[in-house]
Amino acid sequence: EVLVEESGGGLVQAGGSLRLSCAASGFSVDDYAIGWFRQAPGKEREEVSCISNHIGSIYVADSVKGRFTISSDNAKNTVYLQMNSLKPEDTAIYYCAARLKPGISSFSYEYDYWGQGTQVTVSS
Repeated sequence: EVLVEESGGGLVQAGGSLRLSCAASGFSVDDYAIGWFRQAPGKEREEVSCISNHIGSIYVADSVKGRFTISSDNAKNTVYLQMNSLKPEDTAIYYCAARLKPGISSFSYEYDYWGQGTQVTVSS
């Protein structure tokens, strides 16, 4: 069974850091793409970052470039999102998703499996 599960969300002050984890099972993160998305209240879901180790590609949204870093630990079959210099506008539910194809994508409909999400709240 293919599963992805997020962890690491929480409440942090502006300027602080959090590291989100996406633990995968039923497939290898080394073979397929993993994306991080977020959805704030009243807003559409947007992609934050994604990684495909298979083809050596990484995407980072302009809104978080220079502050967020995506990485993976193949031994733990886990993808991380390191979030630094957090801003109140980063407040959202963060989801990880698996795309069982090698290439990365910015479109949520191209991802096959989703986690339940983890809340990130940044206070001003």
